[in-house]
Amino acid sequence: MIKDILFPVDFSPACTAMSGFVKRAAAMFGAQVTLLHVFDLTSHSGFELYCRPPSEIAEDHRRIAQDKLNKFLRADFPEAECSRLLLTGPASRSIAECARNGRFDLIVIPTHSGNFRRMFLGSTTASVLSEASCPVLTTQHAETIAPRPLEHRVWACALSLGPHSERVLRRASEEAGTIGAKLLLIHVQDFNSRRPAARPPHGKEPASLHVEQARRRLKEMCKAVGAAPELILGSGDVRESLLETVKIASADVLIIGQNLQASPSVRLSRLAYELIRDSPCPVLSV
Repeated sequence: MIKDILFPVDFSPACTAMSGFVKRAAAMFGAQVTLLHVFDLTSHSGFELYCRPPSEIAEDHRRIAQDKLNKFLRADFPEAECSRLLLTGPASRSIAECARNGRFDLIVIPTHSGNFRRMFLGSTTASVLSEASCPVLTTQHAETIAPRPLEHRVWACALSLGPHSERVLRRASEEAGTIGAKLLLIHVQDFNSRRPAARPPHGKEPASLHVEQARRRLKEMCKAVGAAPELILGSGDVRESLLETVKIASADVLIIGQNLQASPSVRLSRLAYELIRDSPCPVLSV
């Protein structure tokens, strides 16, 4: 269950706008929020080095960073209710290690925004997605849209029917059940990448046969995990079909799975990257 949320901040407008999504998640799960800022202890100019010793510069930068962190989003996350952590080192590695060592249940972090939104997630966010051992909630729309009211709770879970699908479905079902959200289970058949069946039984078309097989497998998984979501099966381009279905359903969150056994360098697949980058709603990677 989600009880402790880690919110990495860099004091950017994207982080400021993301606060509404963090507050909504905390309210739904009754979770505690911890703000984390990671800064580079060695970042200083040549002029500073000329005037003062490195140790004095580092201590001054630490003090300034701590002061900014203490004041950041104070109205939304009062210090009496929300812890604030200041760390140094590489941002993505420090965030992932903090989440792991602190046993956080969820990391909430914005993706890259601006003119290059459709090209990049941002190096820190992409690395956190690959390195984190807990689920990560991302959104690049925080600066343009606001979270929906707490009463609106529609979650979509995209499954590929791969070896990790049952784990992802179980997690999605448990979390959706905790907050009373309606769960949609989406599977898209990519017929362009499949070879047609040589001899479809009973004269059925290959596409129809694949859909029936997928529906049967999805129902088996739902029974195994004790879930009763609404099933939505589509066909065509997986990315486009998933994003269009999520948009039509007006989902609050899209849940996707990662191969947790894979090395961090390959854990985030190309499809997952594109879904996170282009999704019309926040994406929860589990």
